Amino acid sequence: MTCELCQQDGGVVVWRDSRCRVASIDEPGYPGFCRVIWNGHVKEMTDLDAGDQAHLMRVVFAVESALRELLGPAKMNLASLGNMVPHLHWHVIPRFIDDPHFPQPIWGARARDPDPRARAVPAERLAQAVASRIA
Repeated sequence: MTCELCQQDGGVVVWRDSRCRVASIDEPGYPGFCRVIWNGHVKEMTDLDAGDQAHLMRVVFAVESALRELLGPAKMNLASLGNMVPHLHWHVIPRFIDDPHFPQPIWGARARDPDPRARAVPAERLAQAVASRIA
């Protein structure tokens, strides 16, 4: 079985270390959508030891904090599903009242079309903001 997150970056990598990476996802209507992806192939948080669990969540929280500061969303969504890709990763998704699915989850029925003028965050700014919170 091949794993797409072992084979590919999972988006545009804006930060990485030896254990995980942060990838920006180009998803129309969802500016700032990121994945925090564990580099090694594991399926569940409990497959990691306590130190690795803490490190991964520190990165997830750093990404959330950076996106809140950069974009000012109405809400932040954090999700670790992995049903389709059983490789440990977290979705970090800024939500806005005018996004295509708000207030429903982004994987549900679309309520409106994406706004082509939606906010954006340059990868460089995101990378700097995440790195400053992890250092």
